[in-house]
Amino acid sequence: MTRTVVSSASKEVVIGFDQPFVIIGERINPTGRKLLAAEMAEGDYSRVEADALAQVEAGAHMLDVNAGIPLADEPKILAECVQLVQSLTDVPLSIDSSIVAALEAGLSVYQGKALVNSVTGEEERLEVVLPLIKKYGAAVVAISNDETGISEDPNVRFDVAKKIVERAADYGIPKEDIVVDPLVMPVGALNDAGRQVLHLIRRLREELKVNTTCGASNFSFGLPNRHGLNSSFLAMAIGAGMTSAITNPLHDPEMQGIMGANVVMGHDANCGRWIRKFREPAAEGAEGAGRREGRRRRRG
Repeated sequence: MTRTVVSSASKEVVIGFDQPFVIIGERINPTGRKLLAAEMAEGDYSRVEADALAQVEAGAHMLDVNAGIPLADEPKILAECVQLVQSLTDVPLSIDSSIVAALEAGLSVYQGKALVNSVTGEEERLEVVLPLIKKYGAAVVAISNDETGISEDPNVRFDVAKKIVERAADYGIPKEDIVVDPLVMPVGALNDAGRQVLHLIRRLREELKVNTTCGASNFSFGLPNRHGLNSSFLAMAIGAGMTSAITNPLHDPEMQGIMGANVVMGHDANCGRWIRKFREPAAEGAEGAGRREGRRRRRG
């Protein structure tokens, strides 16, 4: 079984086919969040702090940290956010940037083994990111697109993933340290997107034997009741072999879908997590009444 191990200074998380699904909290990302972007650009990280704590409380096993703000000093902001979040929680982090200097700034201050988000199949990107992964002993998200863009053909996306795995091996990076993002297409725009990505996830598991992740909310883009649809998608993706996702743990439908899939897959021993989360508390006085009734029956 392929196991991708990431860690903070004091906590280890294992992404793997025989492990519970790993939830990577997505909210520390200024993309589409104007207020957060403005605050981060000014060095105000109070919302970053609140989002970090709320996501861990809601059940995130890891946190994605992104500081992609136009015209801002992204390397500086990302490094500061990584240090802040690591001072608040012990969950491992995904260091997320399209700028290599920002990735290195985040990695240089990170305590533990980080997940880097991300590398693509583009030659230029491979040549600069993979040496960084090797230098810092990190794991990396491999996104299945290259110079030709994002193909609608899942077989092409598989070939790109295979290329990244093979190129990583040239740098001494094992497949265990690669988590492939097969690129989830919006089903509202591409009707066959769900079936295609499930097929691709199975191939990645069975043929490349790599762990997988995705931006789960992409699937429901543009459709009503997105949380319900995301929940169904995540449960089916887990059944197909997906082992992690970047998603919002504050959304209950998605979390229920993931927890239910863990039960179905046998990754929740004795349904313990499900029971602790959803068991209704005993009515007031019920426990004592039950004991009294038991004593009466024994005496009778």
